[in-house]
Amino acid sequence: MSNHTKILPGTGRGTSEAGGGAQAISAASDPHLPLHHPSDGPPPPLGEDRRQDFPGLTPGWHYLDTAATAQKPQAVIDATVNAMGRDYATVHRGVYARSADMTLAYEAARRRIAAFIGAKEDQIVFVRGATEAINLVAYSHPRKGRVLLSVLEHHSNIVPWQLAGWQVDVCPLTADGCIDLDAAEKLLTSEHTMVAFAHVSNVLGSPLDVARAAELAHRVGAELLIDGCQAVPRLPVDVAALGCDYYAFSGHKLYGPTGIGVLWSDKLDALPPWQGGGSMIDRVTFAKTAYAPAPTRFEAGTPAIVEALGLAAAVDYVSAMGIDAIHAHECALVGALREQLARKNSITLFGPENSAGIVSFAMAGVHPHDIGTILDESGVAIRAGHHCAQPLMAHLGVPATARASFGLYSNADDVTALIEGLARVERIFG
Repeated sequence: MSNHTKILPGTGRGTSEAGGGAQAISAASDPHLPLHHPSDGPPPPLGEDRRQDFPGLTPGWHYLDTAATAQKPQAVIDATVNAMGRDYATVHRGVYARSADMTLAYEAARRRIAAFIGAKEDQIVFVRGATEAINLVAYSHPRKGRVLLSVLEHHSNIVPWQLAGWQVDVCPLTADGCIDLDAAEKLLTSEHTMVAFAHVSNVLGSPLDVARAAELAHRVGAELLIDGCQAVPRLPVDVAALGCDYYAFSGHKLYGPTGIGVLWSDKLDALPPWQGGGSMIDRVTFAKTAYAPAPTRFEAGTPAIVEALGLAAAVDYVSAMGIDAIHAHECALVGALREQLARKNSITLFGPENSAGIVSFAMAGVHPHDIGTILDESGVAIRAGHHCAQPLMAHLGVPATARASFGLYSNADDVTALIEGLARVERIFG
């Protein structure tokens, strides 16, 4: 930061005071990104009533791949278009009014996203996604040692630990496909410095008792990292109440843009910088460099400005819908689909009855790719493959599964279309 740069009150992020006299903008008064609050009454209806908010949900198309990436509401599209167009400028550097305004909007977005998960604004790092967040911790952590993972982890919560030189141990699953915390308790030793589990499995929808996992990790002096990609869009998340040490999620699964994600931690000051460049420094000489405090020290280079504002708009939208209502809505759809699939002798269901928003299955004698292709002909979009979870596929004894996943815009017609499409698959392969 140059000597003439003045930090505006309330920003703490090196915002330049423009000649236009920009004022610090709170999350509630940001003119570019209005903060929406749920009403005191019932939340807005979900399902069919919300499809009109999502221009990607064209008539007759049944999108059941939200666990891969969520469709975007118009509010998010508008926020990103405005940020890229009429409001665009760089952040943290310019002395002109628009740059100062954009900086204030960018940091207001950080506050709103932090509040969504019960965090403080200086505890979240903007990253490209959960994959980068996990890599950041794996490479920067000062106590590399043994890490306990589970059988159901996504590759992004396996490969970074291997590449960074950690010794990997694996926790088994319960019979219904949940992380077996009783087994974890027996496996954990004082040699473990990290436990890294998914909050919700991207294949099975299995929810984790994060508070208990945190207690088990801390008992042996380890820290707990949670992959929250599948939890944040559908479960209430309060990182302070969960008791974990790191929490990572991606914006595009939360109805926001791609290319943006969040790493939360209340221990960021203990981590050294991971990537070097502009923005993350306090002073640079050829002899040595002094780094900025967290979270700035982890955000080298020009940030994903447009994407951060889009993610804040997504958080506003989800908050307005009500996360508890979203969870209840998806649970009802999961229950209805599992009930109908259980009636088919050709179908094997995977995962627990209380899976969160996700249903994985296999059909006897039919590869999931064939299921997905035939369903697509009927206007039904599911995911077919190993879902970036090859160790879990090996555990299940299958090369791949078919996966249907729900969002706040999903409805009973989507379930009906899937069941009718599967009947067509059975006729073709029967």
